[in-house]
Amino acid sequence: MRRKVSAGLADAIKYALLAALVVFFLLPIFSLLMASFKSGKELMRYGISFKGMIPPRFDPKNFVYLVTGKDGIYLSWFRNSVIVLAAQTVLSLGLSSFVGYGLGVYRFKGRNAITVMVLLVMMVPLQILLLPLYAMIVNFKLMNTYQGVILPFMVSPFAIFFFRQFASGIPKDYLDAGRIEGLGEFNIFLFICAPLMAPAFGAMAILMAQQSWNNFLWPLIVMTTGEMFTLPIGLASLLTPYGNNYDMLIAGSCAASVPIIIVFVFFQRYFISGMNAGGIKG
Repeated sequence: MRRKVSAGLADAIKYALLAALVVFFLLPIFSLLMASFKSGKELMRYGISFKGMIPPRFDPKNFVYLVTGKDGIYLSWFRNSVIVLAAQTVLSLGLSSFVGYGLGVYRFKGRNAITVMVLLVMMVPLQILLLPLYAMIVNFKLMNTYQGVILPFMVSPFAIFFFRQFASGIPKDYLDAGRIEGLGEFNIFLFICAPLMAPAFGAMAILMAQQSWNNFLWPLIVMTTGEMFTLPIGLASLLTPYGNNYDMLIAGSCAASVPIIIVFVFFQRYFISGMNAGGIKG
């Protein structure tokens, strides 16, 4: 009896702590959401806090201003970010999975050396690569274009290593069965191994999409006109020494979080299993 009471008390404490953590992590998000419905004057007076939020008031004028204000510039920033996210995520997943699969499944001379090179590239900070990448984009005449932002990061070293770790755990019997059925190596990857690697694709889709959506430094260097800015750059441009457009900034930040939340919800069932498998196999 005492054991049951102790177990029940332990469960109650555990769930209470988990609930407190949930509230703790959701409070900033809730505060930002409520602040997005306040005017710039109220934000200057109270800041992002619960003052002035009780009773709650839901005035959608800030979100209407995102669509109608400043000649719809926010929609241009949003469109640019979505294009870069979609292209960069799809290309990175496709190309990185090809390379990682090859390194994880096939045995060939130089395989370990290539893996070491991938790991070394992962250790190089982006800031060191900015100058040669900038020179390359200028020479290719890709400044202020989507291609200039997307092409240098079409292949992710981290994603290559992750897919390699995952692919190395695929039983070789599946590959042999495909060869017996007459499938080529590309079709074996496409129709047999790619479905087995779904958790890896889901985990990397979330990470690559988040990285692309939040990328600030490289698009800031490549994009030179306001119409071509991505969301992080556009929102940062609302804060100037001559005035801060908090109405558009807070509401725009809330709206900017929606696509990445959708990506996470869509792929989250693969995320944990993919990260665990990719981290321990090999």
